Amino acid sequence: MSSPATASASTLARFDLRSGIRKSAAHRIALVLVWLTIAASSIVFTEPAPVDALTIGLMILLPVVGLVEAKPMLWAGFAVVLTMTACGEISAALARETGIAVSHMTVSLYLVAAWFLFAAFIAKEPERHTRLVLNAYLLTGILAAICGIAGYLDLFPGAFDLFTRYGRASGPFKDPNVFGPFLVAPLLTALHLWLIRPPRRGLLPLLAAAILAVGILFSFSRGAWAAAAIGFAIYGYVYAITADTNRQRAKLVALVLFGIAALGLILTAALQSEAISDLLEQRAALTQSYDEGPDGRFGGQMKAVGLILENPLGIGSAIFTRFYHHEEVHNVYLSMFLNAGWIGGLLYLMTCTGTLVFGFRHVFKKSATSPLFLIAFAALAGNICEGVLIDSDHWRHFYLLLALVWGMMAASPRQARPARILGDRRPILLQRPLLIPPSRRLARIVAPMRRSIGLEPVSKSTGKIPGWRRDRGRIIAPA
Repeated sequence: MSSPATASASTLARFDLRSGIRKSAAHRIALVLVWLTIAASSIVFTEPAPVDALTIGLMILLPVVGLVEAKPMLWAGFAVVLTMTACGEISAALARETGIAVSHMTVSLYLVAAWFLFAAFIAKEPERHTRLVLNAYLLTGILAAICGIAGYLDLFPGAFDLFTRYGRASGPFKDPNVFGPFLVAPLLTALHLWLIRPPRRGLLPLLAAAILAVGILFSFSRGAWAAAAIGFAIYGYVYAITADTNRQRAKLVALVLFGIAALGLILTAALQSEAISDLLEQRAALTQSYDEGPDGRFGGQMKAVGLILENPLGIGSAIFTRFYHHEEVHNVYLSMFLNAGWIGGLLYLMTCTGTLVFGFRHVFKKSATSPLFLIAFAALAGNICEGVLIDSDHWRHFYLLLALVWGMMAASPRQARPARILGDRRPILLQRPLLIPPSRRLARIVAPMRRSIGLEPVSKSTGKIPGWRRDRGRIIAPA
């Protein structure tokens, strides 16, 4: 008969068949809380949001239960973004209103810490943890899109006032310009599920993709439209190149054709409403009335460029709208130069461009996480490009996507470089002795081997290297 202690231990621990290790109750509870945190990330009626309280709790819980693994690559990236944040704090200390600037940079510091936490969480078990995050993200994205559609169409009393802003769908967000880009990653996830599943199991992902696409459309955010187009273009290009069979490529082509036809039908139906057609025509224009003139968006950006050149240390966060222009810069890269000075702005620009470059290289590596990485990278690339049109430095989902990409890249095993020193075919007496020791990662000398000087112990009795022998004038390495 088992003792109470044994029974308690068997109750608190479960054997995970996939990973082959025992998962404690605390371990499983932590995973549930991660799922809930991601699922709550779309509820942003107020600041701070519920997701912030959950994230701060995870900052304590995940390291305690051992669900994070900080790889060297993550520490390097963390050092870069911390330096960028420190530059912002220095700029805030010199700002005309220090309190507002410091408060803004404190939020940036929290988001950087959240990025590092989720990246280390992904690096611990890349495939399982990424699937957990994307599944929760897909569900909350669908619910947010349904709220946005219901609000825009005013499907129930109070829906329009609750889920729209400026006459555009915003869902449970305060700004439709954040609501739209938030749905890009769930949209790509749903399309990916349709591509990899058989036709009978692909109906639900296709329905989810349709809901998410309509949500993005009704946000009437030009940046969200661009982010979705860029994200799908990257996903489709890489998927077509890396697909194993032509059947998979044909399914992708069918998806593109079906999407174009469905979009045409949706636009045709939407244009039947005069209000929708007017708003769609207005938002589809390349420039708006508020973009032009010295007080418009472009005029504000020119003011920002002048301030950047005059202030190497920056002017402080949230100062531009209080003293220099009536609205934000609408360009996150210019904003970072204003908020954190030349050094901080360059570090932010290097972080984004470096993520795109190294992520695009990583996306072609075959691994169990390749499809998941492609989804996260394509969505992140769309959001990074959208930064040219809007200030995205405080978007929570941006840092989540950044964490997914960095976490999977950091967890990827490094590939050994190929051999660079080839065998010397000349007679023994004409060969040069090797003075550089071979790499520990991969042997760089191929047979016939050459005797190394000072690299092997020499027997005091015989004066020879143990294990080495001579055959027909050649020195043969031990097997």
